[in-house]
Amino acid sequence: MTKHESYRLHRRTLLTGVAVLGATAAAACSSRYIQSGQQTTTAAVDQNTTRRRGVGLRALNPERASAGFTLFSPLIWGDGKVYLVDLHGNVVHTWNMRYPPGLSGYLTERGTLFYNGRTSEDSFLSRFPFKGGVVLEADWNGKVLWEVRHPDHHHHGILLRNGNVLLNCMGRVPDEIARRVKGGVEEDRFPSGQYAPRQEADAGKMYSDYLAEVTPAGKTVWEWRTWEHLDPVEDGITEIQAPRTLWAQGNSVLELPDGDILTSYRPTSTVLRISRKTGKIVWKLSSPTVAGQHAPTPLGNGNILIFDNGVHRLDDSMPFSRVIEVDPASNKIAWKYQDRPAWNFFSPRMGNAQRLPNGNTLVCESSFGRFFEVTAEGEIVWEYVNPFFGRPFFAGEPTTQGNLVFRALRYSADEIGRAKATARA
Repeated sequence: MTKHESYRLHRRTLLTGVAVLGATAAAACSSRYIQSGQQTTTAAVDQNTTRRRGVGLRALNPERASAGFTLFSPLIWGDGKVYLVDLHGNVVHTWNMRYPPGLSGYLTERGTLFYNGRTSEDSFLSRFPFKGGVVLEADWNGKVLWEVRHPDHHHHGILLRNGNVLLNCMGRVPDEIARRVKGGVEEDRFPSGQYAPRQEADAGKMYSDYLAEVTPAGKTVWEWRTWEHLDPVEDGITEIQAPRTLWAQGNSVLELPDGDILTSYRPTSTVLRISRKTGKIVWKLSSPTVAGQHAPTPLGNGNILIFDNGVHRLDDSMPFSRVIEVDPASNKIAWKYQDRPAWNFFSPRMGNAQRLPNGNTLVCESSFGRFFEVTAEGEIVWEYVNPFFGRPFFAGEPTTQGNLVFRALRYSADEIGRAKATARA
């Protein structure tokens, strides 16, 4: 036998051995599933990525976390539940509201639940996930004390100190102004399914935010319209792939101690302070400091805490979310939190942050229903993932399951005590 023939025989023997081993392994593997001629059933893999990674309480440092209870409302079709969980992730109370969230609720100073709901009537807002339609006040047991409806309401509304409500509303921009608005793309049917398809008659129409102050009886007593105060070019749409359908789409409104209004507009990446007395813009923060931000909130030191979503950043090559504390005197960032690496923390839409009594910050990573608490040094001391899944208000196929949450807020034991007392009011 030649040396070449010997090599071929040796190689054939090796390949035969590998084949036998492979067949033996396959047979062994098959035997795990077929016993006595019957096929056994194995547990299916959960196809929801967020749920598969784990939900409920994920982390807790009881010595460093701020004591209290966290309130949130999952964005699920047909479900109007508002949950309150303790630091251990236990649900300690549930409000059952007659409307699904449009988009969230919070506890008032006297302990009642102020809730933004989504109504079912058909309007131009119906195809958007952020439609509202009603705000109401309810006691601890969910009993509605009063409600106000507004067909243009979306995202957020608050109870003012004078007893009226202030609402984010959407109105049509006059065509002569709309033509001058810079940025955005003509909307068609986005493949993500984020918005339902528009009707042909709505093509070319542009909408933008206006604020409406409404009495409990439903009378509008004050309005402030973005298209009358923003510059179509300077305050144009900064999000590269945002639809021109929505110019200055508001996502937050807040009353300051002096009566001024703090508000936020995502497509234009703009945070504004509006003088209630004159209607003039007295302070503005814009890109590249923020990109599609949400929920600006004043702090005791005069700074403003902002959830900076980070979609289509103008100062970085990739999107990522962060929480920033901005000094309005200089518009400089005084403090920030972002993950390491930065892309580990990202919510393209929604979100909020709350400074807690111990100096920590509670963060809601909305798109994944993830709430976490960080210290001033950026150490995570509490983490919880919303375990309640359902069909979200958008996100593609009808079988899609999500655990999205617009906002999460922490309340002290004393504040919850006041809320419980409203059941007897």
